[in-house]
Amino acid sequence: MRSALILLFSFLVILPNMAQKTIKLPITEKDETIDWAKKDKQYFSEIWQTEVVTNVSKPTMKVYKPEPENNTGAAVVICPGGGLYALSINSEGNDVAKWLAEKGVTAFVLKYRLVPTGADGTADLNTDGARVIIKAGNLLPLSISDGLNAIEYVRENADNYGIDREKIGIMGFSAGGSVTMGVTYNYEEKNKPNFIVPVYAWMDILPMSPAPKDAGPIFVVCATDDPLNLAPASVNLYNSWLKEGKSAALHMYSKGGHGFGMRKQNLPSDQWIERFGEWLAIEGFME
Repeated sequence: MRSALILLFSFLVILPNMAQKTIKLPITEKDETIDWAKKDKQYFSEIWQTEVVTNVSKPTMKVYKPEPENNTGAAVVICPGGGLYALSINSEGNDVAKWLAEKGVTAFVLKYRLVPTGADGTADLNTDGARVIIKAGNLLPLSISDGLNAIEYVRENADNYGIDREKIGIMGFSAGGSVTMGVTYNYEEKNKPNFIVPVYAWMDILPMSPAPKDAGPIFVVCATDDPLNLAPASVNLYNSWLKEGKSAALHMYSKGGHGFGMRKQNLPSDQWIERFGEWLAIEGFME
């Protein structure tokens, strides 16, 4: 009995440190034609073989903080992918955030608004066919607005988290990459990302634009064998930064497919996050 009480007490002491704070973000752009009849939910997708979140109608962020003695002052807003129908919440969200927090970076996993779906958003993405582009394209401005509000929140609350206001970046995977680049093409001073990280960004629903004149450095990741043919757009993003004389890095892996995130495939693409950490240091964001 005494051992059980000690174990319970230890768990209660540790629990607050394990729990992650969830932040509700404001909704500053609306579309009254979109009806989110169902509440958001998290479940294991048999189709994608990973944990997902669907039907997000109210944007939130989960915060992963580094230990105070390890805090570098850098921060990243992470936008998981999923075709704007779902969020691959672990491999492209929470697992990325945990890795960054261990390296001294405060990470914010963003649940941005998604296309309303049925019981399984990943199944709907497969069956909607040509309607995916239409639905996702109509929804994207709202998701971009959520991304802009996420950066603004981090900047406004930088002191509370021990964050340097000039070291706030945004990272997005696939459709999260669309959100990332939408933020990059539409920011104001209050919500400007200091660095941009599109990972196999889905640019079919977002017109390619020149790099903003005052854009921060960009770190682009993709695989040549991406089955969605996203490699050319990633190269174009890299070239658009070069054309404006901006700092740019491109990691194009010959194999890796799509949606690798933090999954291990025993390929060089498994190490992209390590290369990103090195890049952050070289660019001065880890000092």
